[in-house]
Amino acid sequence: MHSGYIARNIDKCLSGSCRHLLVEEVRVGLGYVGVMLDGERMGVAAVLRNELRPGCSTIGRAGTLAGSDASHLLALLTTGSNPLEKALGLATANALLSPDAGGEEQDSIALMHLSAGDRVAMVGYFGPLVQRIRKTGATLRIIEKDSQRTEEILSRTERDTILGECSVAIITATSILNNTMEEILNALKGTRHVTVLGPSTPLCEDAFAGTPVTHLGGSAIRDPHKVMQIISEGGGTPHMRPYLRFVDRTINHNGNA
Repeated sequence: MHSGYIARNIDKCLSGSCRHLLVEEVRVGLGYVGVMLDGERMGVAAVLRNELRPGCSTIGRAGTLAGSDASHLLALLTTGSNPLEKALGLATANALLSPDAGGEEQDSIALMHLSAGDRVAMVGYFGPLVQRIRKTGATLRIIEKDSQRTEEILSRTERDTILGECSVAIITATSILNNTMEEILNALKGTRHVTVLGPSTPLCEDAFAGTPVTHLGGSAIRDPHKVMQIISEGGGTPHMRPYLRFVDRTINHNGNA
């Protein structure tokens, strides 16, 4: 897979569904961006602050996004010049895909059926999951690009070795924003369970067809207005957590998802 393959698939899957839909509201916070479309359909995507260059972190079209056609924001997922613009595109995709906020939550870790024989590669630091994984006896290695979130930054060779040897991979959806998702998936070899995880995850099974991904662990937003407020006030996942429901989608590569 070439860089941007997943983003292009998402755009292809959703471009027809956003016709005649308008953007009601856009919030850009320190941790997340939020996009609300007609009918209070809302999506979020994380802000990769450590990957924004000075002078590239502003939105050139600020002041014109609300009221614009949703397709214009969705297009930023593939055409955005930096991770912040791409995050607006991904949040728009998640708004278009927004599942019903009702129903029971699904536990992505439980679905992995981890055991002491598993080697887990965690791409992106998911702090609340670390101890749960280690309690199963599985070996855990964390691959993280942000030096503020890990004590060890691995080389490309070390990263590819871990990915090539793992039996389970947990991949942050923000890998779509910095164009590393395809590199990560290409490095996997015979991994039995691959989950793309986090509130930014697009629940679009068709976009991951033909890839090693087996599960998508995303979120439904229970209270869009509260989540928008949290984003505006600089909050992150722990603050949004009470207003989200985590959703898992299984990808069936032998037929329809």
